[in-house]
Amino acid sequence: MDATWTLQDAKNRFSAVDAAARGEPQKVTCRGKWVSVVLSAEDYQRLQRLDVANAPSLNELLLQMPQDDEGFERMPLTPRDFPCS
Repeated sequence: MDATWTLQDAKNRFSAVDAAARGEPQKVTCRGKWVSVVLSAEDYQRLQRLDVANAPSLNELLLQMPQDDEGFERMPLTPRDFPCS
């Protein structure tokens, strides 16, 4: 990923979307910090499919729960008051 530009450059060089559409992702920086990437729609959809494919199923999540009386760490939460409607 060689193309890197600032947010201001991105505004001025929006034609770089053509490069992304050709499969050349474009890095965008803001004040020297990498903040986003312009991808082709095809690459974005491929990444979305990978994300869904790698997500655990409900069965897998349920099987990861403790199966016996073994203790588990509880999150320290404080109750909140909700106004009556």
